[in-house]
Amino acid sequence: MFPSARLLLFCLLNVVMSEKLASVDFEIFGNVQGVCFRMYTEDHGQSLGLSGWVKNTRTGTVIGQVQGPVDKVDKMKYWLQNVGSPSSRIDRAVFSNQRHISKLEIHGFNTRY
Repeated sequence: MFPSARLLLFCLLNVVMSEKLASVDFEIFGNVQGVCFRMYTEDHGQSLGLSGWVKNTRTGTVIGQVQGPVDKVDKMKYWLQNVGSPSSRIDRAVFSNQRHISKLEIHGFNTRY
């Protein structure tokens, strides 16, 4: 390997390894069941390259967890609070247990039942 290629590889690895990761739990209130909210959440999380899960509750809310780079987790939080699925109505989004993590604890994004 050429010295310049090694230097480039070293720099890229440092950027990737120094990327800050976050984890956050969420609960979404409103008209969020029966409107494909879980499917859209899973699709949006995957499109951002995030890991996590989403699930309906017996009380009519949607809960889940999101993990990934801080900036992408923030984008997902905005989406959960302000966008959602086309037919949903989001009254309130509660985020809890937000923390920095050193590595992903969940791999992939899926719907739980």
